[in-house]
Amino acid sequence: MSGRQVALELDDIQRGVLAPRPTPYAATYLVFHIGDRAHGRELMRRASAVVTSAADSVSPSGETWVSVALTSHGLEVLGVPSTSLETFAWEFRQGMAARARALGDDGESSPEHWEAPLGTPDVHVVLTAVAPDPERLEAAIDRARPAYEQLTGVTAIWRQECYALPTETEHFGYRDGVSHPVVEGSGIAGSNRLETPLKAGEFVLGYRDEIGGIQMPQPETLGRNGSYAAFRKLHQDVAAFRRYLSQAATSPEDEELLAAKMMGRWRSGAPLALSPQHDDPALGADPGRRNTFLYAREDPAGFVTPAGCHIRRANPRDASVAGEVRLHRMIRRGAVYGSPLPDGGLENDGVDRGLMFAFIGAHLGRQFEFVQSQWMNDSVFFGAGDAKDPVAGSHDGSGGFTVPRRPVRRRLPPLPRFVVTRGGEYCFLPGLRALRWLGDLRD
Repeated sequence: MSGRQVALELDDIQRGVLAPRPTPYAATYLVFHIGDRAHGRELMRRASAVVTSAADSVSPSGETWVSVALTSHGLEVLGVPSTSLETFAWEFRQGMAARARALGDDGESSPEHWEAPLGTPDVHVVLTAVAPDPERLEAAIDRARPAYEQLTGVTAIWRQECYALPTETEHFGYRDGVSHPVVEGSGIAGSNRLETPLKAGEFVLGYRDEIGGIQMPQPETLGRNGSYAAFRKLHQDVAAFRRYLSQAATSPEDEELLAAKMMGRWRSGAPLALSPQHDDPALGADPGRRNTFLYAREDPAGFVTPAGCHIRRANPRDASVAGEVRLHRMIRRGAVYGSPLPDGGLENDGVDRGLMFAFIGAHLGRQFEFVQSQWMNDSVFFGAGDAKDPVAGSHDGSGGFTVPRRPVRRRLPPLPRFVVTRGGEYCFLPGLRALRWLGDLRD
């Protein structure tokens, strides 16, 4: 690992860590409780034969794969020694529910309101299946089913179906999944040709990260080639979002402009940075162009892409902010759940709809938690006080959003909370050798 280019052990890394998801796709999240240690270990042995590695870029099933992750409680139930558990990230050991205050999960989003059993010690294993369509997804689940269905000591306790449309849009109407970092040694291109590849250790345990450190739980067989994942189920109040834009805007054209200013992109995916005056669907549909831009030289003050908008908060790129942006990058995977609210609808129809997120990295604290607490739910990092992300922030109706503008900035009305956390878990995605190691544990 002393050379400039690190060779990742792709045959030992779960494919779901590094590989982009297909478009369109269907996905399922299955949560399991382990009631019998021996059966849990057998599940790990069987899972090691079902999970696809990152080296398998083309499989007989096409863009279809299964990933397996464990909570801290899951590792404990399997019998991982406490001396080993203590080498894992402390945020992981605490669990997402215990970190609710730091994450802005208060009010409606607090763990007491989460869907059972999310956020409880009953959640031990999270299995994720991804495929280009529902038929191949069900086939992937069928292939994985023998790994758990005959194990009476392993119980499926929660399931969430989700999907990504050919348009790649989420329920608020924006194209999603536009930005991904390039990981050194992965062989997978990033979405921004202007971004220098990030060190493998920012995303995969056991490799050097951006500050030269190596994070790896012990023993090495367990920790190496693993990653951490923050899974989140986020309900979207689409009717409230539409009403807010409609009431704040002066015309339909102004409504689209406000939506773009809050997100940092037009709904097509075209960024304000490259198309500041109007939407450009052709640009939004072009993965080679729609994310290739920076801020510092062309738009340091945020007159084009507001510093407080969603995408600039999530990744300030080369903008002048407090801290080092590269230390807070994550791999982000999102999928829609629930049926869309009909076009033009401004009233809640009672359907639960939103996003299932997976944030993947090697540093839960300085990646996922930092971005949530310091960038999404605060603005001190770019000198704007305590304002929150206008789209995903934990609003309480007291703060608004400011659009930089000459000669006078535009201040929008106070923002309600558009996104409510329904549940989540911190998980460890073991390497394939680690899955076998977990399966071979003995008391």
